[in-house]
Amino acid sequence: MALFYALLFALVFLIRYSAGQLKIGFYSETCPEAESIVSSVVQDAVVSDPNLAAVLLRLHFHDCFVEGCDGSILIENGPNAEKHAFGHQGVGGFEVIENAKARLDDACPGVVSCADIVALAARDAIALSNGPSYQVPTGRRDGEVSNVTLADDMPDVSDSIQQLKTKFLHKGLSEKDLVLLSGMLSLSLSLMHLL
Repeated sequence: MALFYALLFALVFLIRYSAGQLKIGFYSETCPEAESIVSSVVQDAVVSDPNLAAVLLRLHFHDCFVEGCDGSILIENGPNAEKHAFGHQGVGGFEVIENAKARLDDACPGVVSCADIVALAARDAIALSNGPSYQVPTGRRDGEVSNVTLADDMPDVSDSIQQLKTKFLHKGLSEKDLVLLSGMLSLSLSLMHLL
């Protein structure tokens, strides 16, 4: 039950820090199969490797913590790309997002943002892990800037509690948010090693 509440809180956090005019069914007219395509890709990936559920949730957290949920962690622009930041070491799931993007671009080219794909993939990964099912407001716009220095304030395992509080405060998060998100990330990583 604690896992459920931790994951639910993480989702609220991630949705709260997404930019743009988000709404349920944003793609209902422009790409009506968008959510089912992402769900299908994520399901195939998680069935193949159950660890990917936690990996996709972590990817979403790392994307959202830096500049908001803008997909900038996906931008590959050489060694200075955000994804190469020290704080993002071990973040994965990029191939799942790329696969979903390719399938979406076959169905409706250039319509669905990568930022929304990451958010939808995290939702689907949680549901596939026996977590709650929930709707994700979509309509995020992809970021255009990816720089390794933007991820300098990612929480790090070597940070003191005061450093972590400061980092979370700068993102508009409370000490309670810090405890819940840290617990959720620790628990998901522990569960990942059990699978």
